[in-house]
Amino acid sequence: MSITCFIRYEIDPHKRAAFEEYARNWGQAIPRCGAELIGYFAPHEGSATTAYGVYAVDSLAAYEAYRARLAADPLGRENYAFARKERFILKEDRLFLKLASGPHGERIAP
Repeated sequence: MSITCFIRYEIDPHKRAAFEEYARNWGQAIPRCGAELIGYFAPHEGSATTAYGVYAVDSLAAYEAYRARLAADPLGRENYAFARKERFILKEDRLFLKLASGPHGERIAP
């Protein structure tokens, strides 16, 4: 059974473009380092400061190995440095959840 990591970001609303660049970079590095990237989500309507990153791993042990690979990855290191330099992330929280509602039925089109 896999677990899904939900990262909730509080971002500077004046630096949303920087967050979106950061998200695109993770779109390349995260799958290469072993996690199943579901996506990064930037503010669109409603809150201008809340963003999310979502990916799945097989276990917490797999998460630890993935994080080590990500920290050693050239784009991963570059992206961490970019976030520190630009300071667009004000707060970051991680939550690990498992799917409780599956399997899901088919959607009926209206």
